[in-house]
Amino acid sequence: MPNSNQPCMVIDETMTCSLRQCCALCQINAQMIHEMIDEGIISPAGDTPRNWCFGANEIKRIQITLRLQQDLRVNLPGAALALDLLEKLMELERRRSST
Repeated sequence: MPNSNQPCMVIDETMTCSLRQCCALCQINAQMIHEMIDEGIISPAGDTPRNWCFGANEIKRIQITLRLQQDLRVNLPGAALALDLLEKLMELERRRSST
């Protein structure tokens, strides 16, 4: 579980990082990353863990998942559902504001 006093971090949208860098950035282990991938929460580019590349969107989804787990005790399947619903809500908001 991540440190509850994680600092806020601004992420460059063009940023990418390796599995090791992602683990260090998010303060979690590789097993947790694998579990999030298995659950469909994140989808890194690359065909093997050695070649995985995590973008800003994956980092953001990891951070939101960790907050859901920490603050609300949501399990990974619940976090995946919450993230999907949040994204759909944001898309509806964008559509509404552009009309």
